[in-house]
Amino acid sequence: MNETLTHRLILPRDANHHGTLYAGVLMSLALEAGYATAYRAAGDAANLVLKRVLDLRCYEPVTIGRVIEIRGVEVHRARAMLVVALYGTPLAGQTSPWMDGVMQFVQVNETGRPEPLETEPSDEAPILPPPWASLRERSLKLLAIRG
Repeated sequence: MNETLTHRLILPRDANHHGTLYAGVLMSLALEAGYATAYRAAGDAANLVLKRVLDLRCYEPVTIGRVIEIRGVEVHRARAMLVVALYGTPLAGQTSPWMDGVMQFVQVNETGRPEPLETEPSDEAPILPPPWASLRERSLKLLAIRG
């Protein structure tokens, strides 16, 4: 299981009118972390596009001046797509994540059509430790809903 780490200092330009992380910036940070995770999982020949954000949740406000950490792991793979899970490492003084989410990426060719990933999916679901197992289960439920 390869895990990626993304760190970011929250600056005044990232804040909303409450002085906390603006939702649009959260989406951008999550997408960058998700893409980095998917790229690393797919390999150097990756040509990925975001298909959809399956879920993105913010549990705690993040104030200006905090350094956040987002962990990422591939939790599901099919022939031409993969799903990554994101987990916001608890902020100082907290025990639960400040955010989490799952995103679906598709490998595409030069014309933008899906093409198989270099590594075929396994027939067996990987055994994932917390928090990845529950995020995988959430993603599988959401994948069943066509988007």
